[in-house]
This record gives sequence, structure tokens and C-alpha cells, in this order.
Amino acid sequence: MTAPPRPRAARFATFMFFGLNGFAMGMWVVHIPNVERATGISHSTLGALLLVLGGAAFAGMQISGPLVDRLGHRRLVPAAGVLLGLAVCAPGFANSWWTLGLSLIFFGFGNGAIDVGMNSHAVVVERAYPRPIMAAFHAFWSIGGAFAAVIGAATLGGGVPTGVTLTCTGLLCVLLSLASARFLMEPSEAPASSVAEEADAAPVRRRTPGRVVWLLGLLALALMLSEGVANDWAALHMEKVLGTSSSTAALAYGAFAVAMTTGRFLTDRVAAWAGPAAIVRYGATLAAVGLTTAAAAPWVPLSLVGWAVFGLGLSGGVPQLFTAAGNLDTRASGALMARVVGLGYVGLLAGPALIGGLTRWMPLNVTFAVPVVLCVLAALFAGVLNPKPEPAKEPVA
Repeated sequence: MTAPPRPRAARFATFMFFGLNGFAMGMWVVHIPNVERATGISHSTLGALLLVLGGAAFAGMQISGPLVDRLGHRRLVPAAGVLLGLAVCAPGFANSWWTLGLSLIFFGFGNGAIDVGMNSHAVVVERAYPRPIMAAFHAFWSIGGAFAAVIGAATLGGGVPTGVTLTCTGLLCVLLSLASARFLMEPSEAPASSVAEEADAAPVRRRTPGRVVWLLGLLALALMLSEGVANDWAALHMEKVLGTSSSTAALAYGAFAVAMTTGRFLTDRVAAWAGPAAIVRYGATLAAVGLTTAAAAPWVPLSLVGWAVFGLGLSGGVPQLFTAAGNLDTRASGALMARVVGLGYVGLLAGPALIGGLTRWMPLNVTFAVPVVLCVLAALFAGVLNPKPEPAKEPVA
């Protein structure tokens, strides 16, 4: 019988998958304008196709969740990484709306599958450690996206064809996914002490997994909707409301993204001391204060501080929710996590569209009241991460 992979090696492999996923998505994003021109589609058609990508990603999440419980991480996660790598090549060769749409279906499905698979594996790896480590994995997703922005800008500036760049990106994903597969860890390979502690707590965790997982999913939807608002509207807020130049406006998203990435590297240490519920409660409260400041500030520097505080507040909440979902029932960790990740993804997609619709009736900065309220609600319901056990029933004589 072969020895199980070491937790440290499994942790490194998980960092690899998170970084690859962020890199692949980032390379696609920076090449969207090129793909739009190559296919000759309009902005509205592109918007519709991006919704197709989102729908395919959601489907990939829901299908891969039960599969990872059945097949195991060593099979599902590398397979999803290979699918993502093959799929990210296709948009670079699309020449019409329907070929791009077909490409985005496969790309979205692969992205959704690896999203659930790598998060489910991250929960297993975290069980082997005496401290929280989930937020750092999510920080590596952000770092992968940052590398994509830099490398993508360089290849675009050098005139490298989009198909060549995306193909190289895909090959990198395929090779590293296959190379990392042997280091992944299955739930049964967790250290004995962790398994014992998990078994002791299992009756509490599985008491009402159906109800709790939906509450966790709604919290993820609220926080990721707020994140989506920053991704798509931070720069436009600075430009349209405060009247800055486009270059200055870009600093708003930069402040948010840098603060979020930094916060994710710090969250694990704070979570080990304060607990996951406190991370969500006080983080969401801080996010509400930050976005309110950004929306109401009459000066650019103060607004930038608000966006940074908003990113810092949001940075640690979602990883705690994913960890809680994966630990509700270790026999169905992937399926439960798929619900939470899927609802969070719906929020990420719906947030920008919701704000865009509301701007027909009110100023942009006023529409930010929606994510502020959602952050406050997330803070109020953060106690779901600290479920209380039901009192033991005494046997009837």
C-alpha cells in the first residue's frame, strides 16, 4: 500500500490549481476585446455570450460537486484542470458568434468544475493542518489573475496572436494539472487526529446540513455580489461620479484588489485566533463601512481609502463559508460545496447587472446601498458558522 501524500505537498498542489485557475481566467479577460473584434460581434452579443459562460460554469459546479465525492480529488481535480486548459484555447480561434458561444460553454464548464474541485480539496488539506489555511488559497487565485494581467499586457503589446497566447496558457494548465495530480489528498488520508476530531463533531455538523448549506450559500451570494459590484463599477464610479480621468479611475479597482489579496494572506492567522464567524461578521461590517465611505466621499483620496477598506473587509468571508460548507458532511463535501460556490457565483454575476439596472432610476453611488445592506445582513447572520449542538436526549426508562 502506497503512503498517502504529505499534507505539505497537497497544500502546494492546491496553491498551484488556484493560481492556474486565476491565471487562465485572467488571460481570457485581458483578451476579450481582441476576441470581440476577431468575431465581429457587438457589445450586446458579447454580453449575452458572457452570460452563457456563467451559466455553463454554474452547471459545471453542480455536476462536479457530486462527482468529486464519488471519484475523488485525484481524478476530478486534474481532469477539470485539463478540461479548463483545453477549453481556454478555443476562444482564441473563434471567428463567429456561434463558435465563440460553443467555446465559452466548454470554458465555463471547465472553470466551474475546477472551482468546486479545488475548493473541496482545499477543505481536505486544511483538515490536516492545526490552523486555518483556506484564505491563502484564494489569495493565490488573485495572484494568478495579476500575473495574467501583466503577461497578457506584454503579449498584446508585442503583437502575439490571441490564439497563440491562449494556447500556451492552455498547455500550461494541462501540464501542471497532470503533474500535480499525484500530490492531491483524499479525505481518508487525513491525519488520524483530524479524522477523530471530525468524527466527534460530525453529529453536530450533519444535524441540519440542508438548511445550513443554503444559509451559507445565501451569505456567499451576498458577499460575492458585493465583490462583483467592485469588479465592474469601482472605476466607473470614480470616473462618472467624482469626475476623474480613466487612469485615475483605475486606481479604485486597484486599491480594492490589492487590499483583498493582502487581506486573504492575513485572514488565516486572524481566523485561527478569532474564529470563522468573527471573520465574516466583522469583515462584512468593515466592508459596509468601506463601501459607504467610497460612495459618499467627495474627494478622490478618501474614496480610494473606502474602496481599499471594502476589499479588506470582503477578503476573508467567502473562504470561511466554503470551508464551513465542505465540513458540514464529509461524505458529501463536494455536493454541499457546489451549492454554496454556485450561489456565490450567481451573486458575482448578478451584482454588476443589478447595479446597472438600478442606474436607470438613481445615481450610481446611491445604488451601492444594495451591497452595503447585503454586507450588513451577512454580518447579522454570521452566527450560522458557529452551529450549536442539540442537547443530548436522555434515554427513556
